[in-house]
Amino acid sequence: MPQPVPRIAVVVVAGGSGTRLGEEVPKAFVGIDAHTMLRHALDGVFRSGLDAQVVVVAPAERTGEALTEALAAAGDARERVSVVAGGSTRQKSVAAGLAALWGDIEIVLVHDAARALTPPEVFTRIVEAVERTGWGAVPVLPVVDTIKRVDGDEIIGVVDRSELGAAQTPQGFRRDVLSAAYAVADAEFTDDAALVAAAGHRIAAVAGDALGFKITHPADLERARALLTPAIEHPVHLQQPAPAPRVGVGTDVHAFAGDGELWLAGLHWPGEPALSGHSDGDAVAHAVVDAVLAAAGLGDIGTHFGVDRPEYADAHADAFLARTRALVGEAGWVIGNVSVQVQTTRPRFAPRRREAEAALSEALGAPVSVSATTTDGLGFEGRGEGVFAVAVAMLLPAQ
Repeated sequence: MPQPVPRIAVVVVAGGSGTRLGEEVPKAFVGIDAHTMLRHALDGVFRSGLDAQVVVVAPAERTGEALTEALAAAGDARERVSVVAGGSTRQKSVAAGLAALWGDIEIVLVHDAARALTPPEVFTRIVEAVERTGWGAVPVLPVVDTIKRVDGDEIIGVVDRSELGAAQTPQGFRRDVLSAAYAVADAEFTDDAALVAAAGHRIAAVAGDALGFKITHPADLERARALLTPAIEHPVHLQQPAPAPRVGVGTDVHAFAGDGELWLAGLHWPGEPALSGHSDGDAVAHAVVDAVLAAAGLGDIGTHFGVDRPEYADAHADAFLARTRALVGEAGWVIGNVSVQVQTTRPRFAPRRREAEAALSEALGAPVSVSATTTDGLGFEGRGEGVFAVAVAMLLPAQ
């Protein structure tokens, strides 16, 4: 008996080069664990339970590999899967996917393979929103960071974050609306919702998911791998033991060689020589970051805040610690406490130790204790050439 033709399609865009990821293969074909990003993205599509045609858009030289991944993910739904070669831009790749849709398709979801861990329920939420409203629909996360307007190195204003949302994929549309919008598009848009909105159509916002983050930088890849580690170590058919607390150690060293004044332990020290570094050279805060990331298995400070991340140039401890807290929270951990010792001849910590603990604790969202010592004139610290800090962090599994 012939099967009914689906009225929903999912176009999975897997054509990105992955230059910023620093890998030698196109991004979608980079492995997260035993599987590629593309395979994980397709697993999410098929686990959603949608009766959908699935079109994968891949680089021309990778279409065979993409088909292998798609068929493996599809299982018994193999007849609903196809692969087409993409174009020179994302927009041209999506257009190639749209051209491969069956005639009965009414709703189209466009999904980026780089959002490989997007949960299945996000797909169903998008379809429900399109069916309910007739509009386009986009998964959105609220913006939690304070957003500043910046002119060069000067902050000139604050953006009201209550009006902001971070868009994710899959983004869903009526097929006739999406195809018509693509037919008249005369510019490159950052996503499909922007293209459809430019054509005069309304877009609905639905709840996104923290797991729908885009894997763009090496730090994102490390984060994805860390999130998948428990599933690798404890298969679902086994009784999983309760996660135990984890401990991490971090160290950092910076020399007195920077311009401006000293920032250390989250505090400004007027009149003291600055430390050199990509950011403000705050060795204490950086040691805390390394300890917390190490405990969570999320790499190190260079992975998430390296010189390839210009937004952290000249940043202070509060930016580093707040982002670190968010990263470990997304990975399923709560910071229990951190202890950090700083070795230096200057500045004198005793008068401001409590102030430093308060600043670091507030930014990290967990108790941070600080101690300071000298090295009796030994080493670079004893010669007053720089600062050394070592931190130990304990993480607890989130409830």
